[in-house]
Amino acid sequence: MGNNNKIGLNSKKAQQLANKLNALLADYQIFYMNVRGLHWNIGGNMFFELHLKFEELYTNLLLKVDEVAERVLTLGNTPIHSFSDYIKTSELKEAKDIQNGEEGVTLIVATLQKLIVKQRELLKLANDAEDEGSSALMSDYIREQEKLIWMYSSFLKKI
Repeated sequence: MGNNNKIGLNSKKAQQLANKLNALLADYQIFYMNVRGLHWNIGGNMFFELHLKFEELYTNLLLKVDEVAERVLTLGNTPIHSFSDYIKTSELKEAKDIQNGEEGVTLIVATLQKLIVKQRELLKLANDAEDEGSSALMSDYIREQEKLIWMYSSFLKKI
């Protein structure tokens, strides 16, 4: 084993990945709560459509929170797990009292764009560490979120 962790990755590179994954975990937790708030507070003529889309998104984000935390554990580290740590670590800001659908969707697109940048950095680190598990996770997230950006951006287009 020497310099490798239990799954055969270089311990130093695995630690670096775990730190970056914890930062992503914090972003996902803040994004989850922001979308949850959008779901609860959205109003207007697009209420029914957006209410359902936001629920679909926050349900997916909750799954990602669990997957990222479990990946940190798989790498041999501890996921952060307090909201004070999420707020301190996340690059995202809390969104409060958004009721306008266009404003909510704009926030979602901007957040997804930030997450994709972070996940591409993680993908490079994972590839460098020969960490197929983290690479596959990031690749899946990026592919899915690129499509979501296209879809939500299409909603925002003016006719």
